[in-house]
Amino acid sequence: MHRFLEHYAADLTGSRSGFDRLRFRGTARLIANARGLRNCMASLGVLVKDFKPFTLKVTARVRAVVEQVAAAAGRPLIYLPSSATNKETVARQLLERDGIATGLIGVFGCVERCRSFDVRSDKAKGRLVIESAVRKCQHYYFYYLHERFGFMHVRLQSWLPLNLWVCLNGREWLARELSAAGVAFTRRDNAIRPEGAEPVARAQSLLDAQVTHDWQRDLTALAQAVNPQHATLTDDFPLRYYWSLEESEWATDLLFRSPNALGALYPRFIRHGVEALSCVDVMRYLGKRVNRDGSIPLRFSGEVLTDLRPANLPGDRRATERRGTESVRLKHQVNHNWLKMYDKMPDMLRVETVINNTREFKVYRRGEDEAPDCPKRWLRLRKGVVDVPRRAEVSQQANNRYIDALAAIDESTPLGELVSGVCRQSRCWKGRRARGLNPLRGEDAELLAAVNRGEFVVTGFRNRDLRACLFGAAPADPAKLRRQSGQVTRRLRILRAHGLINKVRGTHRYQVTAKGRAIITALLSARAANTRRLLEAA
Repeated sequence: MHRFLEHYAADLTGSRSGFDRLRFRGTARLIANARGLRNCMASLGVLVKDFKPFTLKVTARVRAVVEQVAAAAGRPLIYLPSSATNKETVARQLLERDGIATGLIGVFGCVERCRSFDVRSDKAKGRLVIESAVRKCQHYYFYYLHERFGFMHVRLQSWLPLNLWVCLNGREWLARELSAAGVAFTRRDNAIRPEGAEPVARAQSLLDAQVTHDWQRDLTALAQAVNPQHATLTDDFPLRYYWSLEESEWATDLLFRSPNALGALYPRFIRHGVEALSCVDVMRYLGKRVNRDGSIPLRFSGEVLTDLRPANLPGDRRATERRGTESVRLKHQVNHNWLKMYDKMPDMLRVETVINNTREFKVYRRGEDEAPDCPKRWLRLRKGVVDVPRRAEVSQQANNRYIDALAAIDESTPLGELVSGVCRQSRCWKGRRARGLNPLRGEDAELLAAVNRGEFVVTGFRNRDLRACLFGAAPADPAKLRRQSGQVTRRLRILRAHGLINKVRGTHRYQVTAKGRAIITALLSARAANTRRLLEAA
């Protein structure tokens, strides 16, 4: 991101990064699966044949407590006939009507699909068994104007396994803290723009503090508030929640000096994203395989769509009040994680990383069952709140790489000067010579295009990833497979020698550097341009 900030320093007043929308999940691990529930019932002396009266008793207990919580706060408990009703809209109407300063706004009940349990007869075993099943049950939405988090809600499932969801917004939290500190700022929806350099720095420090917040303490307190008896399944059976971060949005806001400054640049950013993404590129973003020659497989019968749309479509949760021109957002999705770019305010550009699947990332830690003296190693990133700091780190890295890629498309350095060291000169790296690159050579152009692919922006790439891009499916002959792997290793060595990629410590993955992003983008753009466009640029 430093490259972007330096390149557009005259147009920017600052930047800040932090959490946007967060959705936590509370799971009672003891009864989270059929086996755990069966063991729980056995310890309570409940037979499987009595499953239905047992669960109905638990649900009735939850409903009674929910009614008590609403009555004690003097707030309404409203049953909604359809789960499609926008609960946030209803809650904000109640908030405005009753002028609530803090505390519970209201409770909404509606029937929604959920993951619960059922009993069936297993004829092979000759007994009743408990199994996981998709059911429909009453869910309760508790909307709060929380003293710390601001406008937020807690969702409670009334059937076993009594899951909880806590949804809040880091920018809403920031707004309350800035107001308490007397810092002036402009707000539109969840876009917060402090006025002045010192307030921007203050806002960034508050956002940084959210990363290391004691989530376990506050989430447990919220669970206790919506269901004071959540700690016990029955009067004598302890029940504790394990908290995980199901979905996180990490947003980087780039603050421009005026709407005109962003308005002049944003169409170019969008055009670059659209022009750089063909149907094949979009398939790669979505994790779909394509042919070695870059064509779409004949067996593919679906649609390939570029995810570029107006940012204020009906039903979009972002503010609909925009400037006179149409506002659009660009989204790049890789499996269940994605990057988004849109003009959040007329003078604010937002780049956002959304993580739903943490298993595609790594964290340097010990195994959960390992002793404290065991050495740390790179393991899969967990959804648990303990890995929230690492989650923020990889999200910021993704934002940085994407933002620097935007700076690369407006590189003012002459192409010959920019790439002279890479194309004309060989380098000595670790005692061996590495030749220069020739972007007009098919082999080198194919390599640069492969490392620049969209699905590698967030997670990086490995030798076998590039091998699949350059050579297609792995051959059955082990000797041929080793030769291909060796060829990729030698090509990666050339890129590393010229500083275009770096190896991620402790892994077999590589990332394109900021320098590499600028040079590769320039080379690929020049290679794709026709003579007329090159003469016009000259």
